[in-house]
Amino acid sequence: MYLTDVRAGASVKGAPARRVLTGNVLALGLVSLVTDVSAEMVTSVLPAYLVLGLHLSVAQYGVVDGLFTGATALTRVIGGYAADRCRRRKAVAGVGYGLSAAAKLGLLFVTAVPGAIGAVLAADRAGKGLRTAPRDALITLSVPEDRLGSAFGAHRALDSLGAFAGPLVTLGVLTVVGGATRRYDAVFLTSLCFAVLGLVLLALFVRDRREELAPDAVSVHTACALLGRGHFRAVCLGAVLLGLTTVGDGFVYLVLQHRDELPVTAFPLLAVGTALAYLLLAPFAGRLADRAGRRPVALGGYAALLAVYALLATGHGHVWCVLLLYGAFYAATDGVLMALAGHVLPPELRTTGLAVIQTGQAVAYLLSSMLFGLAWQTWGAERACALAAVAVALAMLASVPLLKGRTP
Repeated sequence: MYLTDVRAGASVKGAPARRVLTGNVLALGLVSLVTDVSAEMVTSVLPAYLVLGLHLSVAQYGVVDGLFTGATALTRVIGGYAADRCRRRKAVAGVGYGLSAAAKLGLLFVTAVPGAIGAVLAADRAGKGLRTAPRDALITLSVPEDRLGSAFGAHRALDSLGAFAGPLVTLGVLTVVGGATRRYDAVFLTSLCFAVLGLVLLALFVRDRREELAPDAVSVHTACALLGRGHFRAVCLGAVLLGLTTVGDGFVYLVLQHRDELPVTAFPLLAVGTALAYLLLAPFAGRLADRAGRRPVALGGYAALLAVYALLATGHGHVWCVLLLYGAFYAATDGVLMALAGHVLPPELRTTGLAVIQTGQAVAYLLSSMLFGLAWQTWGAERACALAAVAVALAMLASVPLLKGRTP
């Protein structure tokens, strides 16, 4: 799986451009796969544990859920800028993966202290914030620009395979351990092993790109000047507007659990259903984005999200129909938006630019989760979902002229 990097159809040591897709992208996908197994082992039952077990209100859960993701905002910018400044994207990503692995180790020692659990989970999210932009930048620098959608689709498919497997591994561990007093420690220990495996794969198989740049090519001034680039600013604004309509997965699953009176033991399987749909649809969505355009595919993904909210608001739609649409939303937006953004960013500031967009989305997610939780607490789940559907429709209309993705 040896790979350095190519640009716009170039080859590496005589290898064709198509082989590049199976080198760095595959290696990064495998790292994300095992890391997602580790993460989803812990997080797949958190919404049910916090709301149904600890009896947090949905408004309180909205604050907690939003803070966990919103707390990554600063680390995303720091990680993106540091990776571009020192031109060590792999090293910065490694720090992020290492911090998340350390958080899994911390869970073995703080399981009885709720405040400490929150701190450990926040550290895990901070690690995710550090690694995401450098990882995505490595993908954009490893394939020709006309195949970015396919590359991100392949990566996200492997990533979602980990999200699919994580809850199943958790159920398997709990089944084997049975009713042992410290059965969750077995889950945390297994999660730690997968996190360490991800670090090993990153160190052995991912190749960085260390291009030579002018001394002032990457600085605070040039980073801030990114938002002065009209096309990048438009894409960033469009991504943030759409992010304001995206609530946490836990809310979707809690509404389904409440609506269909699902047993708590089935709660992790809702994440498995979404991940399976994501896994199957991500490669197709990526190829379609390269051929038909990234903007229509991304907006189509938000149309699927609108349908999810509409079904939850009206009480219609089988649970598997909702999960299929939810997985389609992620498949058509997650990697596709990054591919669209990567196309309008200069290589020397690509990590920083992607981090800016991801930070904007993280802050938007923080606000949307809090507002959705408050709306649910005040007017009920159905009306909250109806308001979310209206918000998606308005954001899609506003984003059509923004997500053009032209070259700068």
